[in-house]
Amino acid sequence: MTELRTPASRRGTNLPKMGDFNLTVILDTIRRSPNGLSRVELAGLVGLSPQTISNISRRLLDQGLIVEAGKAGVGPGKPRTILRLNPSGMYAVGVHVDPAVISFSVLDLTGKVVLDSKIDTPEAGEPTAVMAAIVFEVQRLIEESGVDPVKLTGLGVAAPGPIDLDAGTVVNPPLLEGWTRVHLRDALSKATGLPVVLDKDVTAAAVAETWVAGDNASSNFGVFYMGTGIGCGLVLNDEVFRGASGNAGEMGHIVVDPEGPPCDCGLNGCVKSTVIPRVLVDAGAKAGLVEPLTEGDSGVVVQERFNKLCDAADGGNEDAVAILDRSALHLSRAVSVIANAMDLDRVVFGGPFWTRLAPYYLNRVPEQVAHGADARDIHVPQVVGSRVGEDVGAIGAACLVLEHALAPRSERLLLGG
Repeated sequence: MTELRTPASRRGTNLPKMGDFNLTVILDTIRRSPNGLSRVELAGLVGLSPQTISNISRRLLDQGLIVEAGKAGVGPGKPRTILRLNPSGMYAVGVHVDPAVISFSVLDLTGKVVLDSKIDTPEAGEPTAVMAAIVFEVQRLIEESGVDPVKLTGLGVAAPGPIDLDAGTVVNPPLLEGWTRVHLRDALSKATGLPVVLDKDVTAAAVAETWVAGDNASSNFGVFYMGTGIGCGLVLNDEVFRGASGNAGEMGHIVVDPEGPPCDCGLNGCVKSTVIPRVLVDAGAKAGLVEPLTEGDSGVVVQERFNKLCDAADGGNEDAVAILDRSALHLSRAVSVIANAMDLDRVVFGGPFWTRLAPYYLNRVPEQVAHGADARDIHVPQVVGSRVGEDVGAIGAACLVLEHALAPRSERLLLGG
């Protein structure tokens, strides 16, 4: 007899889970309103009864996640009590692992940075050395921040993909030698004593944009992360899209220059072989602008020489400007492919290498994306730099913890297997 199975998207929920989901919906709605909301306004926005709003608001007040922030007159009748997030109601720590630099951030519940720091990635890039450096800096940062440990919800880790979300492992990232199924999540949880959430760096960047720089007018956008590698985080219908295995957004093998250099995938002119910072440094070396890289040079060395290339461009060197302009034109082709496929209304650039690239990319990419937009007669994707800043990876990693604990997600409504 054939066993009938119901797709997860059509399975029901029970009342306790519905209550938890409604709580996160209300909390998220308050979070998205910087000036706060009254209970009456909340009821109108989320479609729940006044009694439900009142009960859940009381729970959130008792938990210290929201506060009553005075009275406000809204139309006729007595002034209404305004509810806002309590910044000190919860904290999270974020770590972003990049082959060149490891960034750290402590965030409060509103997404404001309490304290942050950066360290160079240990020269060897060996997993044990990297994890030891992370643990030391996380513990130092927590102590220096003065955050009440009871209110510290967890540690978020943003790492280069691919990753195995279920196992909590980093699986052979192309720019971190020796990282073969590294159990990063469990190792850091054991060493720090904190719950750890692991995700891809580009996904963390997308979460940061929704949590810290959330824009209700844009619910479908891509975050193009400019680090030692390049990837894309996607937000579709206001939810971060992770894909079947949690590795959505890998774009290294999109062909942007058919006549370009060969890639290890067997094609020519992929993003990975044409646009990433190491390739730009190689082009700068051929032009005599920077010292050439060797195979064993670390991400720190790549970043140093990339900065020298950008210094030359900023100083007006025509060869350096041409290298950066050409990379902008090439990457815009990959951006257009993704923007068209997903019908995005916003394209956001960020990451540790973005600040140096911004003047050149923002001068080229918007026009190219507009020209390549299939739906340009209806709308053209807006191209902007991240409002989170170059630490979007670390901030996003901390936001992963807040999102995991508090954001309304459809899977909260599904029954257990």
